[in-house]
Amino acid sequence: MKLKLLRVDLSSGSMRDELVNDDEVGLYLGGRGLGVKILMDELKPGTGPLSPENKLLFMIGPATGTAFPASSRFHVVTKSPQTGGIGDTNCGGDFGPELRFAGYEGIIFEEAASEPVYLWLHEDGAELRLAKRYWGKGTWGTEDCIRKELGDPNIKIAAIGPAGENLAMCAAIINDKHRAAGRTAAGAVMGSKRLKAVAVRGTKKPHMADKEKLREAVANATRMLRESGVTGQALPTYGTAVLVNIINEHGIYPTRNFQTGVFPTADRTSGETIAKTILVKNKACWGCPIACGRVTRVTQPPYQVEGEGPEYETDWSMGAQCGIDDLNAITKAHNLCDELGMDPISFGNTVGCAMELYERGKISKEKLDGLELKFGNPQAIVELAWRTAYRVGFGNDIALGAKRLAEKYGAPELAMHVKGLELPAYDPRGAQGHGLAYATSNRGGCHLRAYMIAPEILGVPQKLDPFATEGKAQWVKTFQDLFCIADSAVVCKFVTFGIGAPEIVEMLNAITGWKWTVADLMKTGERIYNLERLFINREGFARKDDTLPKRLLEEPMPEGAARGRVVKLEAMLDEYYALRGWKDGKPTPEKLKELGLDKYA
Repeated sequence: MKLKLLRVDLSSGSMRDELVNDDEVGLYLGGRGLGVKILMDELKPGTGPLSPENKLLFMIGPATGTAFPASSRFHVVTKSPQTGGIGDTNCGGDFGPELRFAGYEGIIFEEAASEPVYLWLHEDGAELRLAKRYWGKGTWGTEDCIRKELGDPNIKIAAIGPAGENLAMCAAIINDKHRAAGRTAAGAVMGSKRLKAVAVRGTKKPHMADKEKLREAVANATRMLRESGVTGQALPTYGTAVLVNIINEHGIYPTRNFQTGVFPTADRTSGETIAKTILVKNKACWGCPIACGRVTRVTQPPYQVEGEGPEYETDWSMGAQCGIDDLNAITKAHNLCDELGMDPISFGNTVGCAMELYERGKISKEKLDGLELKFGNPQAIVELAWRTAYRVGFGNDIALGAKRLAEKYGAPELAMHVKGLELPAYDPRGAQGHGLAYATSNRGGCHLRAYMIAPEILGVPQKLDPFATEGKAQWVKTFQDLFCIADSAVVCKFVTFGIGAPEIVEMLNAITGWKWTVADLMKTGERIYNLERLFINREGFARKDDTLPKRLLEEPMPEGAARGRVVKLEAMLDEYYALRGWKDGKPTPEKLKELGLDKYA
């Protein structure tokens, strides 16, 4: 199965098609796996993430745009300006399948344009068009204007907003107005290349090796997803914010910059409350039977807005993280992040860090231009969204991200991050395996490299003791390897709440014609994870970076179900390295030979 990529030199404007050979597809699938392989081969160590020499890849995989449930996603891969390591981010909506229908499985952007441009890719060819008149516009306006210019309402567009143009460390890439490729500041890389948007349109249907086997496998997987309490009930009914009350009750809902795991008024922003107050209807990404998206409307001033969300992570990052329980303000700020092109996890986490810095006297009032930077102030998150995207006043400091912000004001220990990437909405003091997953994530503070909340809190696929450390290393490794497959196939990770590796491999075999086993699948995931680790190793990351903020390791949780707990990381880390075949956070030569990666040794 060959994949076709488009390579675009933004400096010269030249483009060419490239075919990926069958061996590489078999080893890395596509998406995240093939993306890191291309970066590893083509990017020199030490390349500046915001320099023209960095590369920006839009990738899909063999499952994208097929009958595989929830195969709507695409993956962006680059070197991250936020962490200095592997930068990758994943997004749903309609853009990924449309890229497939246009006849491509990926785009490699090289160098930088001399003035703003956008790529127009369709079945009959590709061209770079001037985008100077769109520079400065938000993502919503950019989408509308490009569709009008090209005269087709069905064009799918991924764009950056002012945050990406101004190289903010929370800059995201937004498609379908409300879907965000948010993490690791990929939007800033796009901005550094003066690439405003990518517009795609196609009608080509992907070839399936065995349509009948695929139909049967998809029917089985869809049945399992509908029977799952998570994908068949909770997510369709209440969206991702169904987690708010659950995580809060377990005492791991990070509040006021992770000072505690209990937010007394969490229910005011829960999925249940959203459904009762601002929900208009559900919304699904392309080909998804789950429909976890929320179309919402706020009519009460001063936060009137019509759009989508908030999702669980936004609900937290601009809610409990900042001590705010005003659902209307959170929804407004969430939609501003979409329009301005920002990752709400990094943005909200950084605002929470700034609030603690202010309350501890590290930031003076004079720096804030009249802004009241106290926990619980809903106006702060709305005002700072604008200031951050345009890097105005104190917004310029928020645009640095939590790590650099806390360092600037002399309290680096107050930044809740791993490897420079801000942590999301789970305090690992009450979920030990999740703490190990955070620490060993190749891209930094991420809950989606190994979602240990599933077994430790939700009991999927089985219930684990969240406070235990024994055996967690194996669980983390298994989840990390499996999620490499999801991100490389490329499909939504939510399907793993209802189906497992046997169902995934059955559908992939029907799509590709391969005869893989589950063992083959998991070995491919392990290969991808190790190649990512090699990438960050050569950029200077090692065991010293596989750690957590001091607060989570040394300050016991002050209240709630996880009271008195800290993350017991070191014992789990040693066991994890042994299982991985790593030494001091680096793959051994023996492990690299086993995985066919010995040429990188």
